[in-house]
Amino acid sequence: MTTARTATPSTARAINDRLALGLLLEQGPLTAARLRDLTGLSRPTVSDLLERLGRSGLVAVVGEAGEARRGPNARLYGLVADRAHVAGVDVRTVGVGIAVADLAGRTLATADLPVTPGTPPAALVDAALEALADTARRAGAGSLHTVAVGAPGLVDPATGELRATAELPHWHADLVQALRARTAAPGPFAGSLVLLENEVNLAGIAERRLGAVRDRDTFVLLWLGHGVGAAAVLDGRLRRGASGGTGEIGFLPVPGTSRLPNATDCQGGFHSTAGAAAVCALARDHGLPAGPADDAPAAEAAVRAALAAGESGGPFLDALAARVAVGAAAVCAVLDPGCVVLGGEVGRAGGTALADRVAARLADLLPLRTEVRFGTVAGSAVLGGAVLTALDAVHQDLFGGP
Repeated sequence: MTTARTATPSTARAINDRLALGLLLEQGPLTAARLRDLTGLSRPTVSDLLERLGRSGLVAVVGEAGEARRGPNARLYGLVADRAHVAGVDVRTVGVGIAVADLAGRTLATADLPVTPGTPPAALVDAALEALADTARRAGAGSLHTVAVGAPGLVDPATGELRATAELPHWHADLVQALRARTAAPGPFAGSLVLLENEVNLAGIAERRLGAVRDRDTFVLLWLGHGVGAAAVLDGRLRRGASGGTGEIGFLPVPGTSRLPNATDCQGGFHSTAGAAAVCALARDHGLPAGPADDAPAAEAAVRAALAAGESGGPFLDALAARVAVGAAAVCAVLDPGCVVLGGEVGRAGGTALADRVAARLADLLPLRTEVRFGTVAGSAVLGGAVLTALDAVHQDLFGGP
């Protein structure tokens, strides 16, 4: 027989504080009376928690409600958004994206640092750290409570270390190590919590919280950009796997390639049929313009050109959907998520036209009912997911709770 445990006064206070802070975060400034209505807490309890949160610097009086009868009950209490700042960092092979936000999640400053081929790795790391520090200064942040970094590769769940796969650059791991080292020195990173996550996983977090799958607890995000990858969210939880490799579908053996991938090279796998270079080559085969760089922007432009071409662009979209569906079918046959989101530059550019074609192909390949959507997060989904991850960490730390 299990006996229910009664919450201690300190635990009850922490729960109440977190409840009130969550409401202030979601709804903005509220009066004490409104907080009582929303929480069901008594007048003395709400009064005590507002005083306690005021002393901690998390809540302050920000004005008065427009009520006829003035007095203490008309005061508006709001979250002190500059109590802490966070940063999201999106590390790619071609550049680094940065966003600094306040405690309320408002983006205060951003930066984009392009990577020039041939630049020494040490110089890239120094430039990225300086860009992050400068962005924090422009945001008015004296320090960063949490920095969440998204990068391609395997993030070991046990150690938090990044292991690059295939031909990914190794300076990504050097950047994370250098950032962690600077948390012990004076400056904007002093005492910062540094989190590292696979970039496609962060995009999946963003799509669930802000984008195409806010109504679903189980889905797979299929990333179609410079490379390919997947994020698996099952029953509301992001699944990383034993070694952090859940979603490394670039290595998935598929028909139509000249060879099989191996442990250090995904060429010959799904990457070779649906990565940016393959998409650009497919576009050229169908008489569509494709830039010589064979990168994600060129692949995105090819998809948009096909859409703009109308009926004549249909054969290219059909062929691309058939390729994408092969990778999606393999994931769905194992996980049966019921919903696939096409993300990355190519997936978003394809929109409904590509998503519907992939859904039709999946229906031919599998007996599993699978809805296909396209990513809708504005801007960089990876950067958005990084900021959300950092905010979750700072809220847990400052807001407390069990």
